[in-house]
Amino acid sequence: MSSMSEPVTTKAPGRRRMYLLVRMLCEGGLMIALALVLGLLKVFELPQGGSISLEMLPLLFFCVRWGMGGGFIACFAFGVLQVFIQGIFWGSVLGGAARFVVHYISGITIYKILAPTEIFGTVFDNPALYSLIYNGSYVGIDLVLCLVIFGILYAPLKTYMTGADLRR
Repeated sequence: MSSMSEPVTTKAPGRRRMYLLVRMLCEGGLMIALALVLGLLKVFELPQGGSISLEMLPLLFFCVRWGMGGGFIACFAFGVLQVFIQGIFWGSVLGGAARFVVHYISGITIYKILAPTEIFGTVFDNPALYSLIYNGSYVGIDLVLCLVIFGILYAPLKTYMTGADLRR
C-alpha cells in the first residue's frame, strides 16, 4: 500500500496504469467543476471582496486521494479556470495560504489609500493591521471550515480518499 502523498498510478503496470490515469483525469475534472460551483455559493461575502465558501473542499479530497502530483495539477487547473470564470485564484490548502499572502500584500500596497478604514466597528489607520484583520477574517474562516468538513468526512470516505478502491 502506497502512502497518501504518493499518487496511486506510480506503480501500476501497462493497461492498469492507463486506466488509473484516465480515472484520475475524470475525477479531477469533476472535482474542479464542483469546486467552481461551490465557489459561486458563498456563505458570506465581505464588502470589498473575499468570501467564505466550500470551494477548496473537493480539491482537498482530490489531493488526498491522488497525491501531490495530481493534486498540484488539479489545483493549478482550478486556479487558471477560476481566473477566467470568476477573476481570482483561491486554491486548496496551499492555495488558501497563498491566497492569504497575496491578499495581505495587496491590502497593504493597494488598499492603503483607504486608510483609515473601519471594519468590525474598529478604525484602522495601519494598512498592515487592516489587511491582516480583513483578509484573515474570511480566508482563515474559509480554510478552517473546509478542514473541519474534510475531517468529518475523512473517516466515512477514507477508502475513496486514500485510493484503496483503485488498488484492488
